[in-house]
Amino acid sequence: MKQYALAMLLGASLMAQVEDSEPTRDELERIVLAQQRLLNDWAGLTRYGSDNTELPLTGSQLRVVFLGDEVTENWGQGGSKFFPGKPYLNRGIAGQTTPQMLVRFRQDVIALQPKVVVIQGGANDLAGVAGPMTQGTAAENVMSMVELAKVNGIHVVLASLTPVCDCYKNLTTYRRPGKLVGMNAWLKEYAAKSGSVYLDYYSALVQGRSFRKDLTVDGLVPNDAGYRIMAELAENAISKALSRT
Repeated sequence: MKQYALAMLLGASLMAQVEDSEPTRDELERIVLAQQRLLNDWAGLTRYGSDNTELPLTGSQLRVVFLGDEVTENWGQGGSKFFPGKPYLNRGIAGQTTPQMLVRFRQDVIALQPKVVVIQGGANDLAGVAGPMTQGTAAENVMSMVELAKVNGIHVVLASLTPVCDCYKNLTTYRRPGKLVGMNAWLKEYAAKSGSVYLDYYSALVQGRSFRKDLTVDGLVPNDAGYRIMAELAENAISKALSRT
């Protein structure tokens, strides 16, 4: 019964985010799939579970795990590949919020024995994708992930939330630019406080307070040009994290 209620809540939230225009077939399919995932596997533990079991122990490999939502999951699905030739693992799941990421943190990060984890999450929390949430709640989940990483000897890179724009459809009604800026300010402050590295995607992708149209496919997810910019920034942040004792 609880799972059913959660699924209906998610569906209502996602429908509200497309109500300003007639939902497309792809959007309706996304809503149905999201509800199914919520009913069957709330945290998304089955998404990468099999892949994880087939990975060898890291040994001397410089393994890096990217944990996040749709911005992370979509990285590499276009022409801009996800760090080709490097032992970097993409563990993003579209539509995820920080409590879901926290639940799968042990399986999808700690168990993989990476040297570095790049955490990016909170945008879907602020948008209410899985129900009402506050910046404070999202921040607590991020703090828990950072603490888990550090106690397991994993260097942490905290990535900023990326901007949004109404370039293709209305997104800023639910993903308010001011809230994204506020969350990023907290992430930067907490990164410094916790000895993590702050990775500022936002400043490189934004114009004013909107996602640059030439760097996004839909106002939310970066395009190939956007991901190429992010890749360079991520590499620099990873190097910086590894240089810290």
